[in-house]
Amino acid sequence: MTDQALTHHDDQHQVPATQSPFDVQVLLAGQLTQSSIDMYRRDVAAYQEWAAGRGLDTLNPLTLADWRDDLALRSDMSPNTINRMISAVKRVVKQASSKGMIDSQVAMQFETLRGVKVKALKTRLKDHARTRIEPDDMRRLCESPDQSTLVGKRDAALLATLASSGLRASELATLTSGQVRKQGSKGYVLQVKGKTDIDYRDAHLSREAHSLIMAWIDARLAAGVTSPYIFTSFAGRGGRATEEAMSETAVWLTVQKYAKQTGLEHVKPHDFRRFVGTQLTRRDIRKAQLALGHKSIEVTARHYVLDRLEAGETDNLY
Repeated sequence: MTDQALTHHDDQHQVPATQSPFDVQVLLAGQLTQSSIDMYRRDVAAYQEWAAGRGLDTLNPLTLADWRDDLALRSDMSPNTINRMISAVKRVVKQASSKGMIDSQVAMQFETLRGVKVKALKTRLKDHARTRIEPDDMRRLCESPDQSTLVGKRDAALLATLASSGLRASELATLTSGQVRKQGSKGYVLQVKGKTDIDYRDAHLSREAHSLIMAWIDARLAAGVTSPYIFTSFAGRGGRATEEAMSETAVWLTVQKYAKQTGLEHVKPHDFRRFVGTQLTRRDIRKAQLALGHKSIEVTARHYVLDRLEAGETDNLY
């Protein structure tokens, strides 16, 4: 069935509003990290809630087509967000079909349904979805925490780790001391397992970042706090150090705090990853691919190859 055919409406996808056929946690267990599964659960739950409110059958591809159109017409979501949500439902349906829970023909009809066109909704794209950070700005940002305080020591180590490793916020939040490895005489690497990794992979860690991490851990130990996690949280009005790992949200808030202080209001944790990827791509795109853990070099090329002209590049062409 084509996407055009799916836009034909009939009464066959009307069902009781309480139908809820997807158990995303069970269907995706062992395939994705928990943080990714949680995102799928949120997207699928949004689809279920929308369908239930209209008495529509969530297992009818017409319903997904209706939801897509409703998000395009009546929401202010970006096209990328809409397409991510549509893809989440389609993947869960496909997995349910592989387990014999949904007819394969139905799953195929879901699979053929297309998302929205980004160009058609380009006015919804955020101006600062991707903020490019220049090396001088990154230096100012990483040196902005007050290292005379305990929280400042942690934050300096956190920013330097992001700026030299390209870790995602979720990977950094749960980083442990055991994941830091000395690599010969060249320096240090981090062993991390990202959202698409099956096994642990190596990520860069600069000598500067490692030194700041050790200074933070030593200061935390002197304050009577031990923890396997490198980046731990603070509690209470007085900023009492705890042994609990920072949350992904806390990493976001920390980055945004110092970004605003240095006039880089729109910088997000993932912009640090883009910074590392872009700088490494200048030297060797395959090294950037390896460092960021991309399965395909096309992903690296699409997101991390320099996307604007560099002044002076044609000065010596002839």
